[in-house]
Amino acid sequence: MFDIAAACLVVTALLAYVNHRFVGLPTTIGVMATALGFSLALVLMDAIGIGYGMRQYEETLLRSIAFSDVLMQGMLSFLLFAGALHVDMSELKAYRWQVGVLAVLGTLLSTLVVGYGMWIVLPLVGLKLPLLYCLLFGALISPTDPIAVMGILKSAGAPKELELVIAGESLFNDGVGVVIFSLLLGMIAGGATPTLGHGMALLLHEAGGGLLFGFALGYVTFRLLKSVDNYQVEVLLTLAAVAGGYALASQLHVSGPLAMVVAGLMIGNHGRALAMSDTTRRYVDMFWELLDGILNAVLFVLVGMEVLVISFSGSVLLAASVAVLVTLLARLLTVGVPVALLRGLFNLPHGSWQVLTWGGLRGGISVALALSLPIGGERDTILALTYCVVVFSILGQGITIGGLVRKAVTQPA
Repeated sequence: MFDIAAACLVVTALLAYVNHRFVGLPTTIGVMATALGFSLALVLMDAIGIGYGMRQYEETLLRSIAFSDVLMQGMLSFLLFAGALHVDMSELKAYRWQVGVLAVLGTLLSTLVVGYGMWIVLPLVGLKLPLLYCLLFGALISPTDPIAVMGILKSAGAPKELELVIAGESLFNDGVGVVIFSLLLGMIAGGATPTLGHGMALLLHEAGGGLLFGFALGYVTFRLLKSVDNYQVEVLLTLAAVAGGYALASQLHVSGPLAMVVAGLMIGNHGRALAMSDTTRRYVDMFWELLDGILNAVLFVLVGMEVLVISFSGSVLLAASVAVLVTLLARLLTVGVPVALLRGLFNLPHGSWQVLTWGGLRGGISVALALSLPIGGERDTILALTYCVVVFSILGQGITIGGLVRKAVTQPA
């Protein structure tokens, strides 16, 4: 295990250096692009006989990493907590219903639009997936990833309210998407379709329980932080709250991702303001910013390298092109159109609907969920489709979103 972790860190550090020194893209996008380019170069070198076993070594490394477990049971809790830690709840509160509508209803509707859209379109390109698997694809591809886009929005001078809505939506729709995915996966594993009432009860238990547990976890951690003034102990308490809290949420069968978001918001606001000295605040911020940056870099490097262990074919690549269009259309219909038509209610700058549509990047969580599916032909197809959508999203949308912000968004009159 130590050898695998060491190899991942070394590769990530080298690719981050290459990107910073020669490529110049935002770190998360750049390391993924360089990892993907390096992996494809190994494929080409191996094809012409000059790879010297490097492709096989990288494939062996990737197959030794349970990517889904590493992200869902390891990285995700820290990434969501770190993301929520720096969201100003007093500012987010003004947009709470906008974030709630987009994160909950938007994710639910996107799952349905993508699922039924792929079920209708896939047979036209020579592939067939059962409806439940198409809905599973819709559930795992609907959550958006704020990591890659937030830095670009800041550098492009995006309005603060737009940043808040995108960050808030992305933090909460991860948890909602995981709950919907788990519900659908349970239907497939059980071999029977539960009633709507049963599904809503399970959704309420997972999501509602996650929110309540996150509040309790945040409050207990807040009280502990307030009772001591030692930055080393307090940093350790936040770390323990995330690791232990996520593990306990799993045992309680409530949403760990939603719990981490709520706990992060509480510690990042009430905890920082009322329970930490200036010294502690500085060290807590530096620790979580550094951990967030390292984990994100490793995650996106692994996403870029995963291309070596995913099976592609002509029909799958054609279907992936269709999937990109379907997911973009679903994003437009479930987020872009409502924001454009109800601009006064959403209280966002003119042109925000374009940024919300194009800035809905998909990331590692989608790949991890796809990898967690039961082994079989459906899993292989969904994994390939997911990977292509994520790569297009990060490289295509991520690189161009800054220009779109500068061109499309204006402040409200």
